[in-house]
Amino acid sequence: MKNKYCLRYFLLTPALIAGGFIFDASAAGTIPTKEECVDYLYSTMILPDSADYSREFFSRNVEASLQARRELPWGDSVPEREWRHFVLPVRVNNEDLDSARWVFYKELKPRVEHLSMKDAILEVNHWCHEKVTYQPSDARTSSPLSAVSQAIGRCGEESTFTVAALRSVGIPARQVYTPRWAHTDDNHAWVEAWADGRWWFFGACEPEPMLNLAWFNAPASRGMLMHTVVSGPYDGPEEVISRDSKGVEINVTSNYAKTAPVTVKVVDKAGKPVSDAYVNFSIYNYAEYYPAIRRKSDADGMASTIAGLGDMIVWASDERNFGLAKVNSEMKQPITVTLDKDATFAGSMDFDIVPPQPSGEIPTPSAAQVAENDRRKAQEDSIRTAYTATFLDAEEAARVADTLTSASRDALIKILTESRGNHKRIVSLLSALPEAERERAIRVLSLVSEKDRRDLDPEVVTDALEVASDDEYVLNPRIEREPLRPFREEFLKNLPAGLSQRNPSALEAWTAANIELDTYNNPKRIRMSPLGVFRARKADRKARSTFFVAAARALEIPARIDPVTAKTQYRDAAGRWIDVKFGETADAAAAPAAQGKLSFDFKPQGRISDPGYYTQFSISRIENGLPYLLEFDEEGTMKGLEEADHGFDAGQYALTTGQRMADGSVLARTVFFQVEPDKTATVPLEIRQNGQGVRIIGGFNAETLYDDLASGQRKSVISTTGRGFYSLALLSAGHEPTQHVINDLAALSGELEADGRKIMLIFRQGSTPEGVKRALNAGLPKNAVIGIDSDGSLQRALEEGMEAKVKDYPAVIVADTFNRVVLYSEGYTIGIGNTLLDTLTRVE
Repeated sequence: MKNKYCLRYFLLTPALIAGGFIFDASAAGTIPTKEECVDYLYSTMILPDSADYSREFFSRNVEASLQARRELPWGDSVPEREWRHFVLPVRVNNEDLDSARWVFYKELKPRVEHLSMKDAILEVNHWCHEKVTYQPSDARTSSPLSAVSQAIGRCGEESTFTVAALRSVGIPARQVYTPRWAHTDDNHAWVEAWADGRWWFFGACEPEPMLNLAWFNAPASRGMLMHTVVSGPYDGPEEVISRDSKGVEINVTSNYAKTAPVTVKVVDKAGKPVSDAYVNFSIYNYAEYYPAIRRKSDADGMASTIAGLGDMIVWASDERNFGLAKVNSEMKQPITVTLDKDATFAGSMDFDIVPPQPSGEIPTPSAAQVAENDRRKAQEDSIRTAYTATFLDAEEAARVADTLTSASRDALIKILTESRGNHKRIVSLLSALPEAERERAIRVLSLVSEKDRRDLDPEVVTDALEVASDDEYVLNPRIEREPLRPFREEFLKNLPAGLSQRNPSALEAWTAANIELDTYNNPKRIRMSPLGVFRARKADRKARSTFFVAAARALEIPARIDPVTAKTQYRDAAGRWIDVKFGETADAAAAPAAQGKLSFDFKPQGRISDPGYYTQFSISRIENGLPYLLEFDEEGTMKGLEEADHGFDAGQYALTTGQRMADGSVLARTVFFQVEPDKTATVPLEIRQNGQGVRIIGGFNAETLYDDLASGQRKSVISTTGRGFYSLALLSAGHEPTQHVINDLAALSGELEADGRKIMLIFRQGSTPEGVKRALNAGLPKNAVIGIDSDGSLQRALEEGMEAKVKDYPAVIVADTFNRVVLYSEGYTIGIGNTLLDTLTRVE
């Protein structure tokens, strides 16, 4: 039977790909044909897209793009380059692809067809805010239509959704990412759209009165790297970070922050230049040195990049020896990195890392523009709220669950409340199943993630029920972050009959022999479905591993990709996890890897008695002289790792710790150590501290009045807090950085309640009680006080006491009722709860 999942691009020559294989656009206003556009997409298409989606799918999307180009007034004004690279492509980042282009166009065209391009961009973002609001979640990116169904998304999903909406009406758009901030432990994504001959930026689903205005103006001015990935042979004016077979990664940092070139020279122990060394320009974030830009040294050992004006850690390696150095643009160029460490190195290195300072001016809309924008956002909030009111709450979910199950009632209530806009499909699925299968289906839904429950196709669940085993590593349809597709039925019908659940090594051998390893056609490692791998018979390493696990589970062999080490493994009859090597190493015989254990030598420091993974420390395995982060659970701690008695493959490791200061700087330390087989390595875990004591840095009048939300009365700060120290945060409702502050405080509610001192959360002038209530988290500590700075008195008092304007929200202080401020933090920052607790501990 003809394969409807067209693999046509494999027939295109490298010369056609390198040359762009683009339709003739030499005549002004010429619109290419549908077939020319589809052929162009296939010439630049990654393997997962060609294998997981049909040619008809891309053809329908091209039809929508061409219709928008013909029917909307700016169609002829968009340059061919911008249209080809930023309108025509369906893919934005690593999301599941869908038919959003047609759906969005029908709804958006009447709203934008009479507007200018710039006004159309603003209008599309208002529409996006009507559909989706911010909520953090896991790293898998939902499709645009799924985001609308859920009505929520993290920044990567909001920006993917908004780019898709803009492209649906023919406006060039791209997702801009800072992979890691330098001044706080997080990342962010937003949108740039093209109009009137230039690119403009804005926060996705966060409409402002004008372009180039967003809550992240100030944080972005402190960025070290902001970039975007462009499909195809793009030849724009931006610096190229990397170029591969399918596209270009470009550096757009200078659109937001002051930048300068940074050049390093890689030398060996004798001082001789090392060519072809791997050079990672890394940003400290989440307690690791994150490799933001990768280069290779030239014949003279030189490598360079353009970055913000802060410190980076360069980690260089020739795959045997390695070296680290702190670099920034103010140092004498080039900065030398010596490869003076090898696989036996044990020792420590300290770095004081300073991020860039805020720079640039933020555009100021008029009071009338702000008022109108706020009015529209409130209306859009009400539209979205009316839609989410159709979701099942706990009481409604309980009534539905009572009709479907008794044994799994509590599990089903959780599933239905978390499924948001997908609850109807789940209820329909369960209602149609026999009771015995219904209980297994509920178990399947319990095994997948909350985000999966919000957007999975019910066929994925019924396909999982094809197997008899209830083992978690057989029944679960989710393997890693691949697109969820039904696969078991097709695998059971079409895998060779000789593959048995009693012989996983036979499946390993079959996979190695029949799935061609393709490292060329998916350079950004976008996830591919197991079914796509089976049909294409091609895959990169990650997709091949995902296929093996899926096929093993179809054959009722327990299998997984280890979430910490990313190893592909199956479980043998003795309960041991066996590494799958696909015949690529000489020691491919089935046997567990030689492992040792790890313990930590840690003395409590201040309030830190159990350091958090990603917050205060991380561990990386050193392979061929380069670090690879071990991805333990985000809620993991030092004690949790020790109690789990986790095994570590023998070899060299690096433990990195960091103390983030209020100004965003970091006191970092990296300890290199060895894990030996069947031994326990004891590693010193020390979080460097600022030797200076708490200092008075400004003032704040504790007699200042605010409106208390609980009592409805106007009160003074001191009458609320009583004598002594307290925390106060000036916040902005509907503002993503405010949401991070609230979430941080909720996560530490137990410790903050134990501390007992008041935490005042005061929303800025102009906030409404309804807007404040929407912003709050039910898990806030009981000693939190909510209020509104209705006349701006608190902000003025803070500005007077600190002798500086509050330029950005949130503005957070620790102060006492003698009007002394000992901590001040302004703008977007992650982990403010830890910062407050650290400071309050020091002033006890």
